[in-house]
Amino acid sequence: MRDLSAGPRVLLKRLRELMAEPLEPQERLDQIVRQIAQNMVAEVCSVYVLRSDGVLELYATEGLNPGAVHLAQLKMGQGLVGTIAASARPLNLSDAQSHPAFTYLPETGEEIYHSFLGVPILRTGRALGVLVVQNKASRTYREDEVEALETTAMVIAEMVATGELKKLTKPGLELDLSRPVAIEGASFGEGIGLGYVVLHEPRIVVTNLLNEDSEHELGRLAEALGSLRISIDDMLSRREISMEGEHREVLEAYRMFAHDRGWVRKLEEAIRNGLTAEAAVERVQSETKARMIRLTDPYLRERMHDFDDLANRLLRQLTGYGAKLSASSFPNDAIVVARAMGAAELLDYPRQNVRGLVLEDGAVTSHVVIVARAMGIPVVGQAAGAVALAENGDPIIVDGDDARVHLRPLPDLQRSYEEKVRFRARRQEQYRALRAVEPVTKDGCQINLQMNAGLLVDLPHLNESGASGIGLFRTELQFMIASTMPKAEEQEAFYRNVLKHAGGRPVTFRTLDIGGDKVVPYFRAAEEENPALGWRAIRLSLDRPGLLRTQLRAMLRATAGADLRLMLPMVTEVSELREVRDLLQKEIQRQSKLGEQLPKKLQFGAMLEVPALLWQLDELMAEVDFVSVGSNDLFQFAMAVDRGNARVSDRFDTLGRPFLRILRDIVRAGIRNDTSVTLCGEMASKPISAMALLGIGFRSVSMSPAAIGPVKSMLLALDAGKLEAVLTPAIDDLKPTASIRQILTDFAAENGIPL
Repeated sequence: MRDLSAGPRVLLKRLRELMAEPLEPQERLDQIVRQIAQNMVAEVCSVYVLRSDGVLELYATEGLNPGAVHLAQLKMGQGLVGTIAASARPLNLSDAQSHPAFTYLPETGEEIYHSFLGVPILRTGRALGVLVVQNKASRTYREDEVEALETTAMVIAEMVATGELKKLTKPGLELDLSRPVAIEGASFGEGIGLGYVVLHEPRIVVTNLLNEDSEHELGRLAEALGSLRISIDDMLSRREISMEGEHREVLEAYRMFAHDRGWVRKLEEAIRNGLTAEAAVERVQSETKARMIRLTDPYLRERMHDFDDLANRLLRQLTGYGAKLSASSFPNDAIVVARAMGAAELLDYPRQNVRGLVLEDGAVTSHVVIVARAMGIPVVGQAAGAVALAENGDPIIVDGDDARVHLRPLPDLQRSYEEKVRFRARRQEQYRALRAVEPVTKDGCQINLQMNAGLLVDLPHLNESGASGIGLFRTELQFMIASTMPKAEEQEAFYRNVLKHAGGRPVTFRTLDIGGDKVVPYFRAAEEENPALGWRAIRLSLDRPGLLRTQLRAMLRATAGADLRLMLPMVTEVSELREVRDLLQKEIQRQSKLGEQLPKKLQFGAMLEVPALLWQLDELMAEVDFVSVGSNDLFQFAMAVDRGNARVSDRFDTLGRPFLRILRDIVRAGIRNDTSVTLCGEMASKPISAMALLGIGFRSVSMSPAAIGPVKSMLLALDAGKLEAVLTPAIDDLKPTASIRQILTDFAAENGIPL
């Protein structure tokens, strides 16, 4: 490459012409390697492509034995080529054979060549193959030659990605890009979803790779960078985020990247070598990603996400690309794959088309997960690498039961899952048939089966499931998905709508339970060491009485002439109930003064989630009309177990004796004080734990809509009195030999109870 600037440019111009010609894939590849060899004055140029079985196969060569094409193979990590693919880094050697990784392949005839330059063929940070040049003379290739080869590798990456090379693949083998991938994650929402990938932030495919005018492209880059920097500065100057905090640090990292001279210099260099501005961004992004993907430090890997976001923003600036798929191109069976997303973003998608959700981040308590579960969508979270491995339109299976994601599944696996889905559907049909059947146990105990809800999309489930009412309506979800604080009128209209959909069935509204892990975008709370035990729910509401009074006013107006069931979350002391009752009384008086209609009947209740209330049970029940046990939080606080921490969340069993004794004491206090007690939490949603609840005396439970069918099927076959006779001594046993879970399983098997 005598003229340093002309070399890459001439080469790319030739490659552009080659890409436009109507050639067969093999001929095109052969021509490409020939052109590279000529341009770089190399005696050898070879292309290796990665197959799905982890083998790098020689696909084209100029200079090596032509008979070795499609025969010469190296495993990932084997030889120099395998090392480049595994590390995703170039290798520049003056004497290849002295390198410890060198592997001699006799069929290629490459033993006479000494100098070696190999670069990975990268796409979105994934190695798809390796491009190599070799010379007999010992020399180290110049930096501009490495640069030119890396740029050329991009063109080949696009050939691989478009599927052009599939025709050259031996029968029974696949390229790595289309290989089936199984990703293990964490189950955030049960169920199985089969469909096609919809990337939440679709990858921008750069089609125009090679430039005609470098100066023009440098101008486009400078303009796009300027717009990007302004938009980031704009974000940082906004009033709501000008405070300190984690989100501020993230944006500062964005700003730092956007002004990073090293990054900009790399981009400009790639443009001078003949790439368009967008192709330069993609190339630098792919290289950075390939390096950073291999980092083990979680902080640095997180910074990679920041960098990725920034590069995508820049690509959008350059291409003028809109992120979302249009409704017409949205598949009927969509599985949304995202790194992270907000609850409102999920609701933007057509609900009837979404069959599942895959997240790289998130926790079981993330807002988007809560909303997805409410919509009955299976969710797998912590699915590392899902976004990079998936392409829009790829077939995918989300298994929320086993916490697995199968990308591009094999036909046999696809068939077995289809069968699994059909089986589940048959079971759902059976449950639907039970919809009108009264939930009465074999020995005549009437059980009140209610459902949990939080959004309007949940309400059709009320009829479908056959629930008797809504035992827990999470009012905070309306606040979490809104971009600004809902006004009193908006809240009133929302609650009115909920009651209308309920069609006369009871609805228990829980007042705002924000704070802790439930972050509201427009409400900045201070950083807390332990948010689950911090300023949240009723504690926050009593400190901000205006917020609570607005909500109470909206509820009173919405239920005018009807029944209002109202309960308070996270109550710790009975005195808190009295404080809220005083505020409620003021709102009732205000409404009366204005001559507005009041609710026909008002029932005031409390959620029992804080263990301190266990020593105030009689005082509590004297103060309220009903009690609802929040089993999720009560278990977390009673066992000192953070439910968001995977290391300890499954350490103790909800069906363990200590927790069942606590629940039994609450039921007994309810009977003693003639106060109705309901349990609403995950415990009620599983047939085995719901059976335990009925065995210790619960006669009212509230659960997710999908669980009502299985729980009703269980209770119709259950003799509750018989179970109680078995369970009571087992719970009181001080020297047990079997776990309660085992006792329940055996009881169900002996009595033909479906679990």
